Amino acid sequence: MPLHLSDLLARTDLRLAVTYDVPPEQLARTIEAATVSDLPTPGKWLQGGELLMTIGLLLPMEPAACRAYVRDAAEGGAACLALGLGQGLPFQEAPEPLVRAAEEAGLPLLTVPDEVPFIAVTKAVFDARADEQRALLHRAFATQRRLTAAAAGDGLLPMLAEWTAATGVEAAVLDPLGRLLATSGSERRTLPAQARELLDRVAARGLRGSASSTAAGQQLEVQPLGARRLRGLLLLTGRPDDAARSVVPGLVSLLSLELERRHLSDEPERRRRSALLSELLADEDPSADRARDMLRSAGLTAERVRGVVVEAAGAPGTRTANGAGAATGTGTAGGAADGAAREMAADLALAVPGGLVRVVDGATGPVVEAVVGEELDVREVLARFAPRCPAGIGPATAPEAVRVSLRQAAGLLAVSRAAGEPAHARQSQASRLLLDLGDGSTLHGYADSVLGPLDLADHGEELIATLAAWLETGGVWDATSRRLGVHRHTVRNRLDKAMDLTGRRLDDPDDRFDLWLATRIRRGGAPAPGPGGRPAPPPPGR
Repeated sequence: MPLHLSDLLARTDLRLAVTYDVPPEQLARTIEAATVSDLPTPGKWLQGGELLMTIGLLLPMEPAACRAYVRDAAEGGAACLALGLGQGLPFQEAPEPLVRAAEEAGLPLLTVPDEVPFIAVTKAVFDARADEQRALLHRAFATQRRLTAAAAGDGLLPMLAEWTAATGVEAAVLDPLGRLLATSGSERRTLPAQARELLDRVAARGLRGSASSTAAGQQLEVQPLGARRLRGLLLLTGRPDDAARSVVPGLVSLLSLELERRHLSDEPERRRRSALLSELLADEDPSADRARDMLRSAGLTAERVRGVVVEAAGAPGTRTANGAGAATGTGTAGGAADGAAREMAADLALAVPGGLVRVVDGATGPVVEAVVGEELDVREVLARFAPRCPAGIGPATAPEAVRVSLRQAAGLLAVSRAAGEPAHARQSQASRLLLDLGDGSTLHGYADSVLGPLDLADHGEELIATLAAWLETGGVWDATSRRLGVHRHTVRNRLDKAMDLTGRRLDDPDDRFDLWLATRIRRGGAPAPGPGGRPAPPPPGR
């Protein structure tokens, strides 16, 4: 227990006495240390919580000067003043101006009799603090033993229950995606938004740091769990005292060991699901019922699924977590790449419903293939478990056609490597990927070669805007006229003029594609100089 002022007053051997009727809340002040000073302004030499002792050698007796002295000591953090009395000392009793100043400032003033040296008071304070530290250590050791005994039991819950019983601080363990695994409190409680922010922040950093904050008057703290990779998150709700704080690292270690044990014990199930995925993909023409039954046997009940392919960190040419490229040799590098792929596959198997994940050989090294439900936020999962790794996300398909989705996902790996982010096989993004990857000057040159005659024509911007709108509406005249706010005959006249100027035909597939791509380049990039030095028209609709 902390040393309070009342504890010192209760020591009969010290024979300390109060000089006025000190309120109980002041007697409950914690004494952190004892020091002696006869300086007239001792406040700047204090750290807070001290019992400040003086014989009053330079103590002024004017009321205003006494108030200034007491105020300086209080502002410096002194918990209490003590005046030494005795033969040959300046004071035989506490002077009235000092007593009144101390009472007005709310700073307890004690007297130390002549037969009690200041060193006896100092030793009493530090002996009490040493006893307090020993008691904290005993409590910490006792809590650690209880946690160790609980760790030999079954799962996470016994450890969390022992922790809360010993410290009064609630604890919960969540997986890397923030899903609750075990808690010592109410399992149905809703985590405050600030706790979610802390969990996301720590999870994004992996094993590299913790975080804490205060929400609704409660202290929140999040610690990462795991040995070499993030396996979970520990959320503490409450303010641990010094004894509990010293046990937090031990709790983190024991919980990490339990999660690593779970990870190893789940390996047979991961292999079974990997084999199930291989069996599904080996059938080139599975029936719809068989494909759905296989997915449901793994717990994946989504009506539509998609394939995901990821190059693991450590594979040749792959960006690693710190942005550096991996070695491109064989032997050790190949083993590291395979190990990284298997670790990533295990993480993804935990994160995605059904856990249908496997590791296969790709064109540049091992890759991870996964089948996930259409509703899953794949980008969030990849950002958490495969940051900066090339990844392709296939389109949503029926379960029996998932081989096609995986093939498309694998084809996007090169696009993802160049773009530096996962590539999603959506039809509406295909041209966006092409335009993002192409050289800007080359693309604008292509657009100028197609649309140059319109740039030089009267009302050329109007002709290009009409052409772009017609192409974007799929060649529907009424929709184009509504978008532009003109009659459909006006649309037809403008397009006839544009085709005459460019020498193209709207019913020719090649011409139509050239015109569509040229207008997309103009719309998606900054205007480039057109033929003859004229600036290209601004993107339609801007």
